[in-house]
Amino acid sequence: MKNLIIIFTVILSFSAFGQSNKEAEALVKEVINKISSYDNFEADLSYTMVNNEMDINEKKTGNIIVSGDKYRIEMEGQIIICDGVSLWTYIVDSEEVMLSNVSDTEEDISPTKILTTYDENYKSSFDNDKKYKNSDIKKIDLMANEDKGFQQLSLLLNSRDKSLESFSIYDMNGSVFTYHIINMTPNIELPDNTFTFMSEDHPEVDVIDMR
Repeated sequence: MKNLIIIFTVILSFSAFGQSNKEAEALVKEVINKISSYDNFEADLSYTMVNNEMDINEKKTGNIIVSGDKYRIEMEGQIIICDGVSLWTYIVDSEEVMLSNVSDTEEDISPTKILTTYDENYKSSFDNDKKYKNSDIKKIDLMANEDKGFQQLSLLLNSRDKSLESFSIYDMNGSVFTYHIINMTPNIELPDNTFTFMSEDHPEVDVIDMR
């Protein structure tokens, strides 16, 4: 789940991308500007995690809602909710919710924290070896100039409508995490409690306050 927040926060921060390929950088900037113009957005996701050496091929589906530094992620048995200050991690099967402060949680990166945490330059370049039936689809690889905990980020962008099609994270252990965006809907009406875990709606759940 940490990987999902990293990638969404990276694509929202133009300052993270390097100067190695001006055309790739310009396309990334257009996509970022489009996403950043939304008051909020909701997206359905299809997720795969592959590690050939460990014979792992995991698939899940989920949903994410983002509004500023607030977000809500639901993905097959796990719900993560952040109101910008507090973070609720709900494991449905265990009937437990871990409540922590965002500032005290090293493993989770909010959509605004990345703007200051991931401020080093990346090298961005087109992967010209990848060809797609839709010629508007472009693959851009991002390489960090220093250790960021992963080897590479790859974005699949539509150059015509400036949308994000999918993204992949290549970690140091040979795993590849890929998220396909099935739908992205901007500027939706959100209930007031979207970014709060409502204990009264889950009386059977034990809230463990770690703040």
